[in-house]
Amino acid sequence: MHPTPPEGVGQTVSGHELTYARYLHLDDLMELQRGRTGSHDELQFIVVHQVFELWFKLLLHELRAIRSAMQLGDLRGANRLLRRTHEILRILIAAFPLLETMRPADFLEIRSELREASGFQSRRFREIEFISGLRDQRYLQVFEDDPEDQAVLRAALQEPTLWDAFVGLVKRKGYPAQSDEEIIRALIAIHVSDRHPAMDTLVDGLLEYDLLFAQWRTRHVLMVERMIGAKPGTGQKQVAQVAGAGYALASGVDYLKTTLHKRFFPLLWQARTFLGRGGPA
Repeated sequence: MHPTPPEGVGQTVSGHELTYARYLHLDDLMELQRGRTGSHDELQFIVVHQVFELWFKLLLHELRAIRSAMQLGDLRGANRLLRRTHEILRILIAAFPLLETMRPADFLEIRSELREASGFQSRRFREIEFISGLRDQRYLQVFEDDPEDQAVLRAALQEPTLWDAFVGLVKRKGYPAQSDEEIIRALIAIHVSDRHPAMDTLVDGLLEYDLLFAQWRTRHVLMVERMIGAKPGTGQKQVAQVAGAGYALASGVDYLKTTLHKRFFPLLWQARTFLGRGGPA
């Protein structure tokens, strides 16, 4: 006969035995896919984008932990979690072919009901950009109608970025890092010497994260162009708020193409140019 477990162990707050479904709140989760059109493809569209937001939530969680690990000098932890971000991004990229099983004509049935709703309004995506180093306060305008989200983003703009944490770590390892030139020289020294191999692994991990995010942007642009061609996107009002009135009449793809050059850690890329030369002249 097994002893009675202590009160609360194996039970939910309501007193029921904890099950897989209760632990994951599956009943609640499965009620969140409420469409507006009756289109067959709308369920797929909603599920994929809700899952995107869940992956963004996890990615943001890991990026905050990576920042903390770098601030604490925990290179092992930072490198391990960076590898996790790489896999999250690969999963995000792999979702686009699923969306593309929807015909453009079928998407138009859904698009008419979206009105101004757009992925441009994803708060978590902006949080990811902010912590990764792309802190652009113009995006706050997009959330004027949602003060809570705007407050979250305003606070995020004040927090240290991954790059801030990385540069602080470089300094603590004894490298001068007050200017871009000094940082590039430090990156070259880290790469060519055997003094700090975990730091070199960290640099590669940050570069891989940046590369995969750039691939996500590119794949996203191609998916949108495949679906809507040169039509204006549903988020044109928000795009105009950030990019200027000229974009109010431009296609959604035109705006997205302007984001393809974005890099979170440009100096990591620039350091490759000067490798073998010792650093900038």
